[in-house]
Amino acid sequence: MDFWLRNPDYLADELVSMVEAGAADSSHLATARSLLDDPEPDLRWYPMPRWFFGAYEPLDDAFSLLETYGLAALRRTGQPGKKSQRNQFFLTEAGAVAVAELAKDPTLGWYAEQVKLVALVAGDDGGQALKDRQYQQATYAGTELGVDIAPIAPRVRERLDALNAAISVSTVDGGEGNRP
Repeated sequence: MDFWLRNPDYLADELVSMVEAGAADSSHLATARSLLDDPEPDLRWYPMPRWFFGAYEPLDDAFSLLETYGLAALRRTGQPGKKSQRNQFFLTEAGAVAVAELAKDPTLGWYAEQVKLVALVAGDDGGQALKDRQYQQATYAGTELGVDIAPIAPRVRERLDALNAAISVSTVDGGEGNRP
């Protein structure tokens, strides 16, 4: 999910795919367009390197700040050294209050809105399913290990333009306009 937050073009592509599949209304195409064309996503684009299991950066340093200030907590389950060990991240009450305050901020509120889009795109899928979806992107899958995953904005713009054109034709021909 962090990957889509930090790479708005990939998030926009997921929204386009959802509209194509009929899983989201065509109104989400305007959101996808803004993810590609508004300056905000470019200002907040923060590439991630690809490693053996996909886009990855350790969260320890960033998360330790949240823990230090009592905004979040980390719980590990399983036994160290075994594959079953998992990290679970929890927001504390103080963290929830801070999130609500930050969401109102004109600059930082952008992140709260972006997280809502990421949650919409992720749906009920778990980590492996999300990773599998990301690997369906040729650019993502073809990135060499240790190299930042390249943007796909030009290809997403082409898909978005084609889908908007198909919806316009469908609407003119008497269709409902929600799906091509």
